[in-house]
Amino acid sequence: MNEESLLAQRFEAERPHLRAVAYRLLGRLDEVEDAVQESWLRLSGYEKKSSIANLGAWLMTVIARVCLDMLRARRARREESLETLVPHTLTDSEHVVDPGQEMEMATSVGLALLVVLDTLVPAERLAFVLHDIFDVPFDEIAPIVEREVAATRQLASRARRRVRAKASLPDADLAINRAVAEAFLTAAREGNLDALLTVLAPEVVLRRDPLSVPAGTAGELRGAATVAKQFVGRAQATQPALVNGSVGVVVAPFGWLRGIIELSISGGKITAITTISDPARLHQVHLAVFAD
Repeated sequence: MNEESLLAQRFEAERPHLRAVAYRLLGRLDEVEDAVQESWLRLSGYEKKSSIANLGAWLMTVIARVCLDMLRARRARREESLETLVPHTLTDSEHVVDPGQEMEMATSVGLALLVVLDTLVPAERLAFVLHDIFDVPFDEIAPIVEREVAATRQLASRARRRVRAKASLPDADLAINRAVAEAFLTAAREGNLDALLTVLAPEVVLRRDPLSVPAGTAGELRGAATVAKQFVGRAQATQPALVNGSVGVVVAPFGWLRGIIELSISGGKITAITTISDPARLHQVHLAVFAD
């Protein structure tokens, strides 16, 4: 086996890890493939390959730099409207994306986490992902973000506070309300009307975002039976999250935020549900993932 073939073989062994890092940094499968391909091009064109003592660490640094550049370019472009964030099979990338594969990957990482990571500035996202998820030391991250080690720690700390914000209710109540939210979503996904009625208070009220209902349709519905029917089989691509410090739900196909469901829970029952799909309102909501 010649040197180039051996290098390609070693790169392929690192590819799964590189994809995992890039997906958490970028959150878009087509961009992940671009980043991995760029990493290979930089490796194959590197004139001092023989001087690389640890190929995995070298490639980690390379793909982190590539992803950081892509995040900065994305941020510099005009912000995308939520309407453009829809499932796709071909983008401006050369890579064809399988929507099923992308949804599976987003779900495995965590829909809420991907949504919250997307609110961070590029350097914060990179510092948090590399350190808190992949255990990369800050002294290795600092040169990538072009900061001192202490400043890099601060980037990760700010990101951590954003990603895992403290809930506004005691831990015991948080655990109960989270369980109620998860039971609600499970029943909705499975189309289990009886299970939905179990978690809804008899006089539950549903307040729907005007953008999500046809003109002339009531925006407010009352009663467990009426409200339950609105959610039967309609909770795909959802995950519990902290919404303004309380337990709620993100609606995020492919990890791209499309809506929020605010839940009012009392005594183990959902007493009120408010849906938000207006992009302007979505940007005003503070989202975080659960600390565990």
